[in-house]
Amino acid sequence: MTYAFRYIFIVMFGLTVAMVSPALADKDMIYTSTFSNTAVSGYDPVAYFTEGRPVKGKGDFEYEWNGVTWKFSTQANLDMFKSSPEAYAPQFGGYCAWAVSQGYTASTDPEAWTIVGDKLYLNYSKDVRAMWLGDVPGNIAKGNVNWPNVLKK
Repeated sequence: MTYAFRYIFIVMFGLTVAMVSPALADKDMIYTSTFSNTAVSGYDPVAYFTEGRPVKGKGDFEYEWNGVTWKFSTQANLDMFKSSPEAYAPQFGGYCAWAVSQGYTASTDPEAWTIVGDKLYLNYSKDVRAMWLGDVPGNIAKGNVNWPNVLKK
């Protein structure tokens, strides 16, 4: 190999490693999409409990918690979250509950949700939610065993 070729090879290899390394890093504790720092895709986590449905949050009602932005549909919901964020934040950091129960992570659809025992669980899709509902106690137990170790995969 010539010196110039070796130099180019080393530079290209270094750039490749630099680009791939972030993908191999541990995942964040709270799921946000790739180009966002907003939890639950901008939906109000408190509304699942108070309204029994997903409600999009508003920019007027935002709160920073655990390194991400949480949005709310009302000031009352924001205040409720501030007083007890652990009570309203989705389990498993907002990652798909089914995926965590299976030992990996996946994104979530705010429309694919379930409240069990006063805890919010999100899933990748409504189809995945249907699989998760097949054994809720078992899936929660497996998810609790796997969490947060799945963030290192």
